[in-house]
Amino acid sequence: MASSNTEIAHEFPPFFRVFKDGRVEKLMIPHDPPPLHPKPGVEYKDVVISSETGVSARVFFPKIDGPDQKLPLLIHYHGGGFCAGSPFDSVTHNYLTSLVAAANLIAVSVDYRLAPEHPLPIAYDDSWAALQWISSHANGSGPEPLFNNHVDFGRVFLVGESAGANIAQHVAVRAGVTGLGGVKPVGLILAHPFFVGKEPDKMIEFLYPSCSRVNDDPKLNPTVDPNLSKMSCERVLVFVAEKDWLKSRGVGYCETLGKSGWTGAVELMENEGEDHCFHLFNSDSEKAEMLMKRTVSFINQE
Repeated sequence: MASSNTEIAHEFPPFFRVFKDGRVEKLMIPHDPPPLHPKPGVEYKDVVISSETGVSARVFFPKIDGPDQKLPLLIHYHGGGFCAGSPFDSVTHNYLTSLVAAANLIAVSVDYRLAPEHPLPIAYDDSWAALQWISSHANGSGPEPLFNNHVDFGRVFLVGESAGANIAQHVAVRAGVTGLGGVKPVGLILAHPFFVGKEPDKMIEFLYPSCSRVNDDPKLNPTVDPNLSKMSCERVLVFVAEKDWLKSRGVGYCETLGKSGWTGAVELMENEGEDHCFHLFNSDSEKAEMLMKRTVSFINQE
């Protein structure tokens, strides 16, 4: 009989497996760290959001022209099935440095804690705490001088891909319900969002052990969220990919949002011939450049 340290209790490829002794092995190969020298004209720094939880973030910013310059702020939540991904890898680095250069904004990518070591809803709570921490700078007295001096808190955008899009949507609704001390995100950008469907999702059930029915949890399934109409953002842009198995859920989200009583404007854009999060892994492709241009125009829209 195999010993408990080699016998597998649960396996969810391509993400992780769990052994009977409780050890977790992540299966996804970590992406290379970003280059030491960032994209010309874009710098980055790391900030600690909570020393208690260990939640941190990476901030990307362009050259600042003078002490009074104010720039839009984009708050990013990475994808990875709630159990993989990082603000510190080359995928996030390449995407956000390109976006910062193209849109001339400041971007923050949140390093929320990952499941299953930190089960859901910890990722949601970390992400909300990060948004609150960022919002604490709106009066100019927060702990990070870059935010105090150079962020236009009237132009805050939330963005995420896949599971990160799910998180971004959740914090946008939460901001509308509870408020952020005068900060109101104006836009939400969801790239190939992950939401649960009607069929069981064994991996999400494992990652969220305190939830008896993940299909009925409004964080995972906005169609059952009674507060969806209170979402803080005025504009929402949703990207879906033609070959992505999650496409129908992104389309369904737009339909649900439009019928919820929310008074903002939602736009759906389909990436024809493409699969899930293609723009992160083939960023030089024509379709990825189109997605980037539409994102920039959405941010710069008056």
